[in-house]
Amino acid sequence: MNTETLSFELRSDYIELYKLLKLESLVSSGGEAKLAISNGHVFLNGKREIQKRKKIKKDDKVVFNNTTIIIG
Repeated sequence: MNTETLSFELRSDYIELYKLLKLESLVSSGGEAKLAISNGHVFLNGKREIQKRKKIKKDDKVVFNNTTIIIG
């Protein structure tokens, strides 16, 4: 299984989880991101996250579909 690690630099205090997945092109739309999150396919700091608008902050780690995003 191939895994990829991406870095994402925040330009504000936080980004909402579904927007992060869309900006990193891991999904094709915001609706697809929200569905993946509500179906339990996204992990935040090692725990399943189902809040679509969860505030992702510096030093968080998001995992989705064999891709890890480190927030800087």
